[in-house]
Amino acid sequence: MKKHIYDEKNGLSYTLHGDYYLPGLVLNEEEPTYGKYGMLRKQYLKEYRPARYQCLLLTGKLTEHLNQIDRDAREQVEMLMKQMAEEQSVTETLKIRDQMKWVGLMNNIKASAEEIVLKEIVYM
Repeated sequence: MKKHIYDEKNGLSYTLHGDYYLPGLVLNEEEPTYGKYGMLRKQYLKEYRPARYQCLLLTGKLTEHLNQIDRDAREQVEMLMKQMAEEQSVTETLKIRDQMKWVGLMNNIKASAEEIVLKEIVYM
């Protein structure tokens, strides 16, 4: 039996270990740079979409996917927060007049925007 073989169908090299050929897989260990939403997406994939998670991991596209989700989610949260603040008349004038009210309203707006984004982008 040959010590090393190459399978043209899947593009993988195999090495003989005992009686079995094991694939020569190498994990691309780049430093993950994704943020909060990327981490939430990763946890979701691990728990509820393990096949998708493994596919992304083995093809080396997991970090890229998580960075994209994180970027999209942050942009969507910012956009929703601006829209909701305009709809609820949460302005800089209110911030100057009553800071505590402004902070409370902005916290509610952020929580609402994040809830929407988590359902639409992260947990899909």
